[in-house]
Amino acid sequence: MKAEERVIQLETENAELRQQLAEALARIDELERQQKKDSHNSHKPPSSDGLRRKTHSLRKSSGRKSGGQSGHAGQTLELVGEPDGISSHRPQNCQQCGKSLEGMRGRVVERRQVHDLPEIRLVVQEHQVEEISCPHCQQITRGSFPREVSASAQYGPRVRAWGVYLNQYELVPMERTCQIMRQGLSCAISEGTLANWVQLASQRLRETCEKIKQSVIGSCLMHGDETGLHLGKKLHWLHVNSTRFLTHLQWHQRRGHQAMDDIGILPNYQGRIMRDRLSSYDHYTCEQSICGAHLLRDLISVFEQCKQQWASEMKWVLIAMNKVAWYWRNLGAKSVPEPIRDRWVARYFHILALGFAAQPPAVARPPGKRGRHPQTDAKNLLDALLHRAHQVLAFFDDLRIPFTNNQAERDLRMAKIQQKISGTFRSEDGITAFCRIRSYLSTMHKQARPLLEALAAVFTGHPFPIALSFP
Repeated sequence: MKAEERVIQLETENAELRQQLAEALARIDELERQQKKDSHNSHKPPSSDGLRRKTHSLRKSSGRKSGGQSGHAGQTLELVGEPDGISSHRPQNCQQCGKSLEGMRGRVVERRQVHDLPEIRLVVQEHQVEEISCPHCQQITRGSFPREVSASAQYGPRVRAWGVYLNQYELVPMERTCQIMRQGLSCAISEGTLANWVQLASQRLRETCEKIKQSVIGSCLMHGDETGLHLGKKLHWLHVNSTRFLTHLQWHQRRGHQAMDDIGILPNYQGRIMRDRLSSYDHYTCEQSICGAHLLRDLISVFEQCKQQWASEMKWVLIAMNKVAWYWRNLGAKSVPEPIRDRWVARYFHILALGFAAQPPAVARPPGKRGRHPQTDAKNLLDALLHRAHQVLAFFDDLRIPFTNNQAERDLRMAKIQQKISGTFRSEDGITAFCRIRSYLSTMHKQARPLLEALAAVFTGHPFPIALSFP
């Protein structure tokens, strides 16, 4: 009896060890898959790849040499018709006989011009208030200073614009910004003064950013994305809603639909949004398109880590469909002709069928487990490509819709650089100012407005208006 009990005990222990081994191997496999993920096969940023990763570009060699190609528009520095000053270089004596040539008339045989900056110095404009006695009633009336002249000695709007531009747009740290201002413009400002200028610009841009927000809500096509950033030691999220001509940035403690509701753009939006596969966007009723670049990275991940051939075939089909869309877009078409479209869509669904057939049988749910049955990354991607096919292929039916969400990612990129430089935002006022100033300057840049003049206008109390229509 003891021998039988011992056998049963050993069999039980063996089963437990097998189960533990299976779980450990599954965990090791998952960790190895996570270790192999980088920017080319996941949504991780390129900055997280490190220096040793080899790039995997989808571009093919054109066969041409690198550099400028024959016929491209050059950037050669040209002579100007009316220079600011002229220096004549006359010979003093004749080269043959040595006699003086002073007072003799000459002619210009060659011109050369040097383009340079004048000496940079501050121009001080003094404002004086006068009072005048009325000759009829002897009442003394006093003038008043302009609104922007608020101190006995202060810097003007252009100097302030330079400081805020360097710190907030070019992301130069405050200490170095003050050094540049001191060395380049002879403005001995403190970091506290610069911080005050940033906050003043933020306050005066409140209404302008609200106008940008309303303009985004009224647009036909919008790009949406979000990225993490730190406020103090806590993770927060920066949300972007942008178009080709508008940029609206706003931070929030959360990433999902609660944050999107609080920001107030998506609940009121009736156009089409280009987005990634974040499920929070599914709470909104507007038309939606899935970013093709995100799908390509997901397909690369499934092919490399799960060794499923259908993923590689689907990647090249999507790339080819994008090229077809560009071809017809350049011809002025509004959509891909129906016969061509139908052939590509049929190929898309054929590869999906191959993908579903390649999936292993579903594993039975362990007893006692509750909740949603887990699926592999490959199966999740197949489900998204099938059930969201109308969102994935929207760029093929309407050529006004882009293939990727790169617009939103470009508008968020500088926030990631700011985090690399500073590591974190130190106050809510600081992150709010960053969002407002960059929203305004990014919008001005997209609308081809001079950024320094746009910032100087902020400090005069009249920010540039936001254009609502474009050619």
